[in-house]
Amino acid sequence: MGLGHNIKRIFTWWDGQSYGTQLWTSRNGEKVGEDAEGNIYYRNADDSRRWVIYNGANEASRVSPEWHGWLHRTWDQPPTEVAVKHKDWEKPHQENLTGTAAAYAPAGSIRRSAPAERSDYEAWTPE
Repeated sequence: MGLGHNIKRIFTWWDGQSYGTQLWTSRNGEKVGEDAEGNIYYRNADDSRRWVIYNGANEASRVSPEWHGWLHRTWDQPPTEVAVKHKDWEKPHQENLTGTAAAYAPAGSIRRSAPAERSDYEAWTPE
């Protein structure tokens, strides 16, 4: 790791854990589990704090519903201890892709490579 990377870790939090978070986690954190994304979940000894160390960018939409429920105390037991029951109509978790190249672009969007053919619209032109 270069000097720039080390300085960045001191002052930023949005691109991985900072040194402060790493120190807090090493001194106070009890690892609870890990999800399919590689995010690691922790709690302190009296379970008054729960947190996640992201595997990559700190993006909350990368936390699955099971772990989100545990982090926000919707349920007490983490998904590693008690499996969350799913309904048959539930879809697999997907992260929010807004603002990325993979974000949804409807027909006619300027982000699409080819404009949509519109037969139901005629542009107004002044006389």
